[in-house]
Amino acid sequence: MKLHRRELVKAGMSLGAGLALAGGRSLRAQTVDVAPTHFDDGTVRSLAQALAGRSYRAPPKDLPDSLAHMTFDQFSSIQFNPEKTLWGQDHLAFDVQFFPRGYLYKQQVDVFEVENGAAHPITCTADTFSSRDSSLNISAGEGFSGLRIRYALNRPDVMEECAVFLGASYFRAVAKGQNYGLSARGFAKDTGTPTGEEFPVFRAFWLEKPATGSQSLVLHALMDSPSLTGAFRFTIRPGETTLFDVQSTFFPRVDISAGGIAPLTGMYYFDSNDRVHVNDWRPAAHDSEALQIWTGAGQNIYRPLTNPTDLQLSSFSDAGPYGYGLMQRKRSFHDYEDLALHYERRPSLWVEPVGNWGRGSVNLVEIPTPSEVNDNIVSFWRPQSPMKAGQSYNFTYRMYWGWDTPWPTHLARIHDTRVGAVTDHPDRVQFVLDFDGEPFRTLSDPASYHLVAQTSTGSIGAITLMPNPDINGIRAFFQLTPGETKLCELQVQLANMQGPVSETWLYRWTP
Repeated sequence: MKLHRRELVKAGMSLGAGLALAGGRSLRAQTVDVAPTHFDDGTVRSLAQALAGRSYRAPPKDLPDSLAHMTFDQFSSIQFNPEKTLWGQDHLAFDVQFFPRGYLYKQQVDVFEVENGAAHPITCTADTFSSRDSSLNISAGEGFSGLRIRYALNRPDVMEECAVFLGASYFRAVAKGQNYGLSARGFAKDTGTPTGEEFPVFRAFWLEKPATGSQSLVLHALMDSPSLTGAFRFTIRPGETTLFDVQSTFFPRVDISAGGIAPLTGMYYFDSNDRVHVNDWRPAAHDSEALQIWTGAGQNIYRPLTNPTDLQLSSFSDAGPYGYGLMQRKRSFHDYEDLALHYERRPSLWVEPVGNWGRGSVNLVEIPTPSEVNDNIVSFWRPQSPMKAGQSYNFTYRMYWGWDTPWPTHLARIHDTRVGAVTDHPDRVQFVLDFDGEPFRTLSDPASYHLVAQTSTGSIGAITLMPNPDINGIRAFFQLTPGETKLCELQVQLANMQGPVSETWLYRWTP
């Protein structure tokens, strides 16, 4: 895991000071002796509801100077003692290791093990962490900043990270054969707004000890921020696709009109549709290449991402969506040619609502970035009605960390989007779309298809279709003449005489 990436946002808001458990015990259990406490599926929800009834209190982040001001390299040099691995000697399908406090992760995160209906604090002792850097004061009582979950994901005899919870309310996971890429988080507030974003944090975790042979792990998390609290229950199932079943409940302290449910965060630097201002030898560099949406009306939308000159906000209104996700479709090494970062192995992440989420919108925020170091893409569900202070809101969903969407489709899909200049017409923009998929298994003659293309402003012309035998698909050409406009919303579908046969390609063009 590359902990130095995207750290600006991951520093997050600070946690609250010690929370009271039943019997007046403190949640700050890393440095004090706390007796086992009764725990059930309602415990974290009750804690979150009680916490929301009080004013937010930012906790101290006091650390020795050597830890508070360490560099990334120093933070990376700190090693976890494998003998302290939770369940490391219990011959279970999972075990858990922890991250130290320091660098950008100064807040303490309290961690508990749950067994037989009781929560036991997991303590940080003098031998939990070590470092070859003698200037670092690695001592008992500094506590944890996050955790990593391990599982025999790729080899039956090797425990590997399959999920990490570290920084604010961020978490990430991989499926078999993958590398870390995009992240998810618990909640997004005021993302992309002039007021500035608030980053809630997970301030405590409860890990349920799995039964022998169980291939799932249950993790509970308590979230806090100045604006709201939250309770989460994650059921994690690693594999060819790694599944997170998420039950979340939110308790706003204030009215929230710009909230984001199930937010996804990734990086898009450039690709064949957007190389403006990029001088790079690789074909592409991104965690995700497109936002995909399956609307409540059954429409399949594919929206390629961009690295814009100015911050861009897009909103896709819907009612009862079937799902949405940040997707990585290009899976060949030659799509990226990066021996170190292997973008072709980054997971796609699909969010499937459980139950009807009602009216709202899938939102997309695209932020300019001069390099691949920063997360600059955020997508989330925003309910149409504001979240009211003093109320509670439940959202249940399944997350698929994997290679593609979890459902098959009979529609043709976008294989690639290319954008460039028209040499003899500098006032035009050339678009080239490659379609592949099931329709072309029986009928690949371009004469059987036509392109339905629309633009909000300007005009579209020079439409041409031809076979693309390399992908057993169809290549579509068209040119946009934007005129004096500074923004065109494009919509394209491939169709035959019976109607559309492809997903809907949407694109926002700006000069």
